[in-house]
Amino acid sequence: MKNKSNNLKVFIPVILSFFVMGIVDVVGVSTNYIRKDFSLDDFAASMIPMMVFLWFAIFSIPTGILMNRIGRKKTVLIAIAISLLSLLLPYLFYDFYVVIIAFALLGIGNTILQVSLNPLVASIVNGEKLASTLTFGQFVKAIASFVGPIIASIAAKQYGDWRLIFIVFVAVSLIAFIWLYLIPIKADEEKETTGQTTFSSTLTLLKDNLILQLFLGIVFIVGIDVCMNTNTPQLLIQRLGMATDDAALGSSLYFAARTLGAFLGSFILMKCKPSVFLRINMIVAIIAFAIILFAAEQWLIFSAVILVGFTCANVFSIIFSVALQYKPQQTNEISSLMIMGVAGGAIITPIAGLLSKNMGLAAGFGLLLLCVIYILLLSLKFSKK
Repeated sequence: MKNKSNNLKVFIPVILSFFVMGIVDVVGVSTNYIRKDFSLDDFAASMIPMMVFLWFAIFSIPTGILMNRIGRKKTVLIAIAISLLSLLLPYLFYDFYVVIIAFALLGIGNTILQVSLNPLVASIVNGEKLASTLTFGQFVKAIASFVGPIIASIAAKQYGDWRLIFIVFVAVSLIAFIWLYLIPIKADEEKETTGQTTFSSTLTLLKDNLILQLFLGIVFIVGIDVCMNTNTPQLLIQRLGMATDDAALGSSLYFAARTLGAFLGSFILMKCKPSVFLRINMIVAIIAFAIILFAAEQWLIFSAVILVGFTCANVFSIIFSVALQYKPQQTNEISSLMIMGVAGGAIITPIAGLLSKNMGLAAGFGLLLLCVIYILLLSLKFSKK
């Protein structure tokens, strides 16, 4: 970390903001409860995650422009404030249409947060440590993803209201907002960019072959993440006959593996080349998805879900760090573009849901297998970067 920022008072609230970022994964466990509460079919339920991740395609570039004008810290604070509102709405007014609006706001807030938070980290961390630091941030993010289904399940069983999870996350988000607001971060650290970010300057980057491939890598890994979040409980229900409340913990199993994978990855990436580490992980992930497609035994399914979570934990941060370091003079544009790829959650998930509805759940997981194969091939592309 740079000397001017080598202070835990700056680093901790920034990293805590990654926890707020991870709250978006509440859409997975929420979808399963909402599916039950409002009697939705698989395809209709898959529209709920789409309402969250659709906004990454719409608000990513405008957020990059906003960052250039007001700075990264203020943009992060705006994002957390929007997330707070989105979490309060479904608890106070539990109506299907209010839920849709709330998750749309959650997606908008998370879009703004992801676009602005990663460059904020890049401005206070040395380049050679960026991949491991972003991976540690993903570890903190994964903690939120991991505890979400557990909290929802406990709230449903012990208190009869799974929506209490929103109150817990509101409290954490409020702490993150106040802490970051009170910590000064120098303006020159927040705006290390050349020129002005525009729609054209951002989209033009897609003409670069490597940037385009990295962008698609983000689309696919987010699609894998969201589908595993939403479809794992359904896998457990259909293959093992679990009840909804118990199957919801399948998402926590996946995110527990992601949490461990991100934690270990933050250390491994200090010693290992990102491309090599990514390649090994994707080979194992391919094997894991093959097991999911055909396994019927509980231990095999659980093992495969754990392997997918573990091996996919570092993909996003590796791709993101490669992109930022490939064109460091265009950090805001790169960040906006890469986060626009998070809209993959709104693209891959409905397609997987439609395949699952018409051809069976295995078809949806087969699509995810193809995404993993692409990322494996991508790792070969930037092995010399």
